[in-house]
Amino acid sequence: MNAAIIFLILAALMLTGMPVSISLGLTVLTFLFGFTDVPLESVALKLFTGIEKFEIMAIPFFILAGNFLTHGGVARRMINFATAMVGHWYGGLGLGGVLACALFAAVSGSSPATVVAIGSILLPAMVKAGFPNRFGAGVITTSGALGILIPPSIVMVMYAVATNTSVGALFMAGVVPGLVLALVLGGVTYWRARKYDYPRLPKASWGERWTAFRKSAWGLFLIIVVMGGIYAGIFTPTEAAAMSAVYAFIVAVFIYKDLTLKDVPRVLLSSANMSAMLLYIITNAVLFSFIMTNENIPQALADWMLGNGLGVIAFLLAVNVILLLAGNFMEPSSIMLIFAPILFPVAMKLGIDPIHFGIIMVVNMEVGMCHPPVGLNLYVASGITKMGITELTVAVWPWLLAMLGFLVVVTYVPELSLWFPRMLGML
Repeated sequence: MNAAIIFLILAALMLTGMPVSISLGLTVLTFLFGFTDVPLESVALKLFTGIEKFEIMAIPFFILAGNFLTHGGVARRMINFATAMVGHWYGGLGLGGVLACALFAAVSGSSPATVVAIGSILLPAMVKAGFPNRFGAGVITTSGALGILIPPSIVMVMYAVATNTSVGALFMAGVVPGLVLALVLGGVTYWRARKYDYPRLPKASWGERWTAFRKSAWGLFLIIVVMGGIYAGIFTPTEAAAMSAVYAFIVAVFIYKDLTLKDVPRVLLSSANMSAMLLYIITNAVLFSFIMTNENIPQALADWMLGNGLGVIAFLLAVNVILLLAGNFMEPSSIMLIFAPILFPVAMKLGIDPIHFGIIMVVNMEVGMCHPPVGLNLYVASGITKMGITELTVAVWPWLLAMLGFLVVVTYVPELSLWFPRMLGML
């Protein structure tokens, strides 16, 4: 009954058009005042202790690094390198877009940032080369979702904060699924390009490829700084985020010189705005999680499922359905912070690996970013292409169906996520 009351209050507030973060906070306060005897002092204490986590500091640093890279010419050089490598195949610019998104995802940690950085440069070039607008939009919208699966990932940090899971192990677990999904999206792109005989670029010589790699090397080296540093134990994921922000600043301002020192305050302000928004959502989600735990709702859900004989397969299917439905109405940060504390205890009782479960949730967030009505990547791509959401939805369907198939594989083949961190001795 308490769970029904909490979610009815939350749904009613969200239906008024209120932001999710404020809806969460008001739901907690309404339930506390009306249905419990919990003293407000304990709420204030939980509010501060809940966000007093070292891992949360990684979020503003990764956002700052992503903004420096987006504005600092790194994306353009990555696109040139990617198209030099695969541009001579069918749908060359499209395949270059998938590869460029995968490379940029490995340095940014954000899907919308990946769509903006790669799409704003590549989509006009694809239209100019003779590709249909829909094809380019479908490629970039879905490939941009790699931003939260290929580490580093802001959404993975949020999962770690919500469930006290290792950020480093999550990052390593995202590597293989991220590469496999990039191959899947590239396969769909190649198949459609070959079917409709879309343009191909002239084959680049090895000299041209080396030149493109050399020019993009400073940006690509950030992958080694972050992932190598975490794996080697030189620094924690949070320290890696701080290092990536400093490195991205140096590369954008002093090496590539696409950003001047006068532009830096604007980038800092933009990063602060986005960080404040996410941290405000986290703060209210911590309170929401406190109420759920206080009312024993996750434990009751776990006991009910086990009592009715529902096993791992049925639970994971239900998780995917719930998260995909939630993706229709909420953005990934809110979904992760609301549902992870509820579903995680059930997953643990069923013996599901916490790292594997985190990757399943992240892939669900990826799919949610690419379908209406709240898909963030759709809105970002719409701003770049000037296409309506309905037209974009039609454009992304072939890639979206492939992503759903990939979700099934990730859900029921745990080794796809766990093999790499296990090999590195992180599990």
